[in-house]
Amino acid sequence: MGNLIKVLGKDLENCPHFFLDFENAQPTEAETAVWNQVSAVLEEAHGILAELQSYNGAGQEIREAIQNPGDLALQEKAWNAVCPLVAKLKRFYEFSLRLENALRSLLEALTSPPYAPMQHLEREQALAKQFAEILHFTLSFDELKMTNPAIQNDFSYYRRTISRNRPISLINVCQIPLICVNNEMANRMSLFYAEATPMLKTLSNATTKFVSENKTLPIEDTTDCLSTMACVCRVMLETPEYRCRFTNTDTMLFCMRVMVGVIILYDHVHPVGAFAKTSKIDMKGCIKVLKEQPSNSVEGLLNALRYTTRHLNDDSTSKQIRALLQ
Repeated sequence: MGNLIKVLGKDLENCPHFFLDFENAQPTEAETAVWNQVSAVLEEAHGILAELQSYNGAGQEIREAIQNPGDLALQEKAWNAVCPLVAKLKRFYEFSLRLENALRSLLEALTSPPYAPMQHLEREQALAKQFAEILHFTLSFDELKMTNPAIQNDFSYYRRTISRNRPISLINVCQIPLICVNNEMANRMSLFYAEATPMLKTLSNATTKFVSENKTLPIEDTTDCLSTMACVCRVMLETPEYRCRFTNTDTMLFCMRVMVGVIILYDHVHPVGAFAKTSKIDMKGCIKVLKEQPSNSVEGLLNALRYTTRHLNDDSTSKQIRALLQ
């Protein structure tokens, strides 16, 4: 059906296997409204990643200010360096809220009756692709954030500075108004950046909230959507005849990030999680696919499975799976 091709000759078990064209899926008329809404958010995502990738921080200015607390010129220099960076961190945080709304719109579209989640993925491939793009952005953002300690350092310095009674001359030299991040906003941002993987935590919370607020929607509709996406990605990654259809060299990493993202969401939403024997996700197969890739490209994804899932250390998780992730 369109670009979604059933993989034949596989042991389907309880999890369908599909090839989904993440590169070329286009919205049908029925998808257009949601697709346009989410596209506006995804367009901004590229700029967010570029800004985060070039985020160098104000470490030198902060160190000089701390080492010379009586030197007002150095205090002003650090303040001038930190304020624009904090404004940028505020934009990242506010974008996470827009991403949360976009995810909710996609979940509503991909789980609404009368169609089953698998039928939705067949009928609405462009929305499935956007869902995948959100997950790809999320894990890309979090990988960059985890490897950049300047983010926490800059924000901590900013909060320490505004918590003290700074001279009015120091506040006035800031090109970004102090009110751009007031105490209430700073508290919310602090909780966001305290997470090892803040964007993933945002999506996990949003998915859990979506399930809890839609009590007439069986939880299986949401978890089946996630498990099907995990199967889609795993099959494309482990099957040479489908991998060779990728025209973009980055699609492999895209599929891996999406697979890990939906596993984590599934693990947060499903009552027993992704690692139990009753899970509809083949965790051994998924981990095996990741470990077959160069370690420098997947270590962040393996760490996401190790440290951002809920049920890995449950008694129901087999020792073999735990060993695979060690």
